[in-house]
Amino acid sequence: MLVKNTDVLVIGAGSIGIASAYYLKLTAPKLDVTVVDCGQPLAFTSAQSGENYRNWWPHPVMKRFTDRSTELMEEIARKTNNRIILTRRGYVLATRNSSLDGIIDDLTASYGEAGEEEIRFHRDITGGTYVKPLEADWMLAPSGVDVLENSRFVQNVFPWLDNTVQSVVHIRRAGTFSSQQLGQYMLERFHEMGGKRITSTVAEISCETRFRTVLGFGESEIRAERLINAAGPFINDIARMLGTSLPVENVLQQKIAFEDKVKAIPRRMPFTIDLDPQCINWDDAERELLLQDPSLAPFAEQMMGGIHCRPDGGDNGTWIKLGWAFNRTPSPATFGPVFSDSFPEIVLRGASRLNPSLKTYFGHLPRTMTHYGGFYTLTEENWPLIGPMEIENAFVVGAMSGFGSMAACAAGELCAQWVLGTPSTPDAVALSPKRYEDTALMAELRAQTSRGLL
Repeated sequence: MLVKNTDVLVIGAGSIGIASAYYLKLTAPKLDVTVVDCGQPLAFTSAQSGENYRNWWPHPVMKRFTDRSTELMEEIARKTNNRIILTRRGYVLATRNSSLDGIIDDLTASYGEAGEEEIRFHRDITGGTYVKPLEADWMLAPSGVDVLENSRFVQNVFPWLDNTVQSVVHIRRAGTFSSQQLGQYMLERFHEMGGKRITSTVAEISCETRFRTVLGFGESEIRAERLINAAGPFINDIARMLGTSLPVENVLQQKIAFEDKVKAIPRRMPFTIDLDPQCINWDDAERELLLQDPSLAPFAEQMMGGIHCRPDGGDNGTWIKLGWAFNRTPSPATFGPVFSDSFPEIVLRGASRLNPSLKTYFGHLPRTMTHYGGFYTLTEENWPLIGPMEIENAFVVGAMSGFGSMAACAAGELCAQWVLGTPSTPDAVALSPKRYEDTALMAELRAQTSRGLL
C-alpha cells in the first residue's frame, strides 16, 4: 500500500474545502496541506450554486460572518481585476403588506449595530436620497438597507414588479459573483503555494496518534496530523468514520435557468425575492388534477414565500434563474439526485405572481431550459459548523445551506484559524459546534421565526 504523509488533510474539494486549504497555505505557507475528493474540484454541490451573496440575516453574528466573507471576496476582486465578476445591485425583498414590523425588527437586530443611517426609510413618491440600482459596479453601490414603503414609488423604481406590491426592502450589500471563478482562483493559488490535491474516494478513517485515511479500494493511504471535514452533504458520512456525528440534515432543493428570449426580465433587475405566501394560479382543471395526486396536492394549497428570480450572465446576458426552496423533507445525499418533473412549471407559475411578464412562458419553457439543484446541508438553526469536532485535531467546515459559495471565504479563513489555534473573531465559538453548549444562545436561535433560508 502506498503511504503518503501530510500535515493537514482536507476532505472535500468544493468551494468550502478549497477555501479552507487556500487560507491555511496563505496563513502558514510551510504547512503541508493535501485536499482529497472523489471528483473534480467544484463539481458537485458547488456547481449548483446560485452565485448570489448578501449580508442580510436575522442575527448580527451571521451578518458579521457574511460581511467578512464579502470583504474577502472584494479583496480578491481588487487583486484580480474582478476576475470573479462581483456585482452589487442588491437583494430586493418584495411584499404586498404595508406593515413591515417583523422585517424591520430583524433588520434592526442585525444592522442596528452600524447606526441608524444604515437603514433608510423612503415613504414619499420622490424617494428622497434613494439611489437606484442602475450600475452593477460593486465599488459604486451604497451599503446598508433602503426600505420603500410607498407603492407608487415602488412601481416607479421597479416597474416590472406586480402592481399589488406595497413595500420593498432593498439590501444593498448584496449581488452576484462567479463562484466557479472564485474557487478556481483559490485553487490555483493553493497549488502555486505548494498545496496538493488527490482524486480518490475516502474508504476508511482511523485515528491513533495520527489520522490514517484509506483511499479508494485500499490501494493507498494518507497519514495526517490534522483533518478537516469539508465533505459538503457528506460531512456526516465522514463524521461517522471518525466515530461521531454532526447535528445536520440534507434537503434537496431545485432551480431552473433558461434563455429569456422574450426579454421578460430586465437585465438590470436585482436578485428579487417574493416574501409572501401564495396559492399558485392554476386554473380549475389543473388544480383538480393536482389534488388527485397526493405527491402533488400540496402545490394546489397555499405555499410558503421565498421564491426568487434574477437575470443571469450580466447586463449583456440572455438567461434568467428561478428558485424556490420550499422542500423541507430531509433525505440522504446522493451523487445522482432525482428532480421532480413538475418543479419547472411550479417555480415558473410561482415567480409569475411577482413578475407577471413571466406568464408568457406558461406551458412552453424553452427547450434549452436547465433543471438542476443540490442538497442543502443545514443545522436546525441554519448556522454553519466551523471548528473543532469531538475528535481531537479533527475539524468541520460545512452546513451552509444555500449560502456556501458566498460564505466560502470567511468559512475557509475561520477554519484555518481553528486548525492553527488562532481563531480571531469573537463569533468563532458561536459558529462552531461548541455553540450547542451555550443554552442561552440556542434558546434565542430556536425562538427565531426566520432562519435566512432561501
